Amino acid sequence: MNDYVIITDSSCDLPAELAQALNITVLPLTFRLNNTDYKNLLDGSNMSFEEFYLHIRDGIPCTTNAVNVEDFKAAVEPVLRSGKDVLCICFSSGLSATWNAAKLACEDISAQYPQRTLRVVDTLAASLGEGLLVYYAAQKQKAGESLQEVTDWLEQNKLHLCHWFTVDDLQHLKRGGRISSATALFGTMLGIKPVMHMDNEGHLINVSKARGRRSALDALVDHMEQTAIDPKNQIVFISHADSRQDAEYVARQVKKRLNVKEVLINFVGPVIGAHAGPGTIALFFLGKER
Repeated sequence: MNDYVIITDSSCDLPAELAQALNITVLPLTFRLNNTDYKNLLDGSNMSFEEFYLHIRDGIPCTTNAVNVEDFKAAVEPVLRSGKDVLCICFSSGLSATWNAAKLACEDISAQYPQRTLRVVDTLAASLGEGLLVYYAAQKQKAGESLQEVTDWLEQNKLHLCHWFTVDDLQHLKRGGRISSATALFGTMLGIKPVMHMDNEGHLINVSKARGRRSALDALVDHMEQTAIDPKNQIVFISHADSRQDAEYVARQVKKRLNVKEVLINFVGPVIGAHAGPGTIALFFLGKER
């Protein structure tokens, strides 16, 4: 029943040691800085997260690339050959071509292994939102649930995976086409911080504005307070783009206001951080709706 391997991609932003403990296979996305390609590895061994954000703060342009079809084939085929099945849990199709690459790879390779089962899930999630779904899937696998049971749970619950986040520098959203130049200019002058979330199609949506950083951080917890399902029995994930103190502030508020017992904090990796910018803080949990 448990004879399957969970494969995901590095935009899940899980701590490397946790992914290893959960026996998750993680395929890296890539990013390009100063005409050099790097792998977005969970342990930051190709480029540390701190170094990456120093480059971004210095204004160095960064481009990113999805996991491609051949990378997925190279990861999936040895698993099938060994007699095991595969569950691919992927970065939102609304933000990346990674899910489509996994789907094409599995469709192409499945004919060679008709006795094996391959499932590909579009999480419609990013960063530790994707990571939280991977975490739950691995816990369910460990508890003895079948590949089909875990796949069904992911499909039924992925739109309950809430992403609430704020960014510190509007210029990164302007460069990514998320806001206009005028909005970025006046927002910066007035100290306005956007409060955003991931919609049901896996796109980033600007929901509201807060005056000042602390108000924006508090707004993330406000949204959790309004929609979280049984928060005291959840594990909550928080990711940060080189802004650990602000992440710890949000964690304290979540514990104080919602009696959450367990909070995991980790970096926003380079692939997502290249677009969101340094200072991004994101809060992830299960709620009544996104």
